[in-house]
Amino acid sequence: MKLHQLRYAYEVRRQNLSVSRAADALHTSQSGVSKQIQLLEDELDLHIFQRNGKRVTGVTEAGKLILSMAERVLHEIENIKRVGEEFSQQEAGVLTVATTHTQARYRLPAIVSAFMQRYPDIKLHIHQGTPTQVAEQVVNGEADIGIATEVIGSYDKLQCFPCYQWNRCVITQHGHPLLDDAPLTLEKIANYPLITYDFTFTGGSLVNRIFAQAGLEPNIVLTAIDADVIKTYVNLGLGIGLLANIAYQPERDSNLSAIDASHLFPPSTSYLGICRDAYLRGYMYEFIQLLAPQFDRKTLASKR
Repeated sequence: MKLHQLRYAYEVRRQNLSVSRAADALHTSQSGVSKQIQLLEDELDLHIFQRNGKRVTGVTEAGKLILSMAERVLHEIENIKRVGEEFSQQEAGVLTVATTHTQARYRLPAIVSAFMQRYPDIKLHIHQGTPTQVAEQVVNGEADIGIATEVIGSYDKLQCFPCYQWNRCVITQHGHPLLDDAPLTLEKIANYPLITYDFTFTGGSLVNRIFAQAGLEPNIVLTAIDADVIKTYVNLGLGIGLLANIAYQPERDSNLSAIDASHLFPPSTSYLGICRDAYLRGYMYEFIQLLAPQFDRKTLASKR
């Protein structure tokens, strides 16, 4: 049994049973992946995958157990590599952070700047996506740290820590009637065309629930996963916008006005997610502490 055989089989499952996509991800040939999996099955004298001709169609019961064990083995191999790097290359390495556009655009710039000054030889990658994509990238080992709201906390393989809370504001063109119609209410918001986050994204489901509890249905004319897109269409006069308050910056957004809406919605929490059994290098702990000062290395280690 070879380690790369386990890696090939695991990657096929991770790529939704596509041998071709697994080969691309592993930078090898499709025939090579198939051959190595076949050799592994021959050695074990069982089938890991169900097949229809040459096409992989499912995972056998035995295969589910084997791939679960293979996942743990491959994860521990990665941890061993990180331990070696921690002691041999303390100031060098790679950090991959998966997060949403709002976090990457409005929360992380100062943190990334401070981190890169402290660790100029660390290669930092930021992947943007939906909260679901963020969580899955961490679970799949494609990212070391995930930062998102709501969905990320529902993944059993992730250990999540609350970083900070945020709420919402309504943005309008200058001179909009809402600016002189205090206090802001859900009923008043519902009277205007609304541009906001997709309801599966960045606290959108909470917003939907609050309107429903009030017996209201907002007139949503456009949804987006990007706060800058929301601001663009508000500026065009297509409606008012509802977005995270950290996404409105008076100096940069001087063409728009904002009204605080935090009294209408409960705060949302942004979480930091890491794999439960992942080994974190020292610079990873420092990035986390820059993001959430309440979590130093000792505090995090005590909770893992």
